[in-house]
Amino acid sequence: MKYIVTLNGKDYEVDVTELDEAIVTNVSEARQNTPAPAAASAPAEKPKAEVSGEGTPVKAPMPGTILKVNVEENQKVNEGDVLFILEAMKMENEIVSPVSGTVTKLVASKGTSAATDDILAFIG
Repeated sequence: MKYIVTLNGKDYEVDVTELDEAIVTNVSEARQNTPAPAAASAPAEKPKAEVSGEGTPVKAPMPGTILKVNVEENQKVNEGDVLFILEAMKMENEIVSPVSGTVTKLVASKGTSAATDDILAFIG
């Protein structure tokens, strides 16, 4: 018996000999005139708004929601200070300052959703 099997979007013709158990005797690429199914289009990704500011950007290391903002604009911070608490996968993650300086711009606020590498603040 011959069967058409689709694997990874490609059709194959499979010959099977039936005895007490099925044994595959030949596999070849199927030659059909039917068009391949159209791949489902991925939903269009929303373009990210360009965020600019002065200084070193503080980025979200993973997607999540900002639970707490520990700083204000023009506040001096030291490298390693906890700036934000980001909830991701039901865990609270501390987002720390990568450098010492002054918070020149806060981009994120409490309740903001963040994607990986979204800029949360700038430190100058």
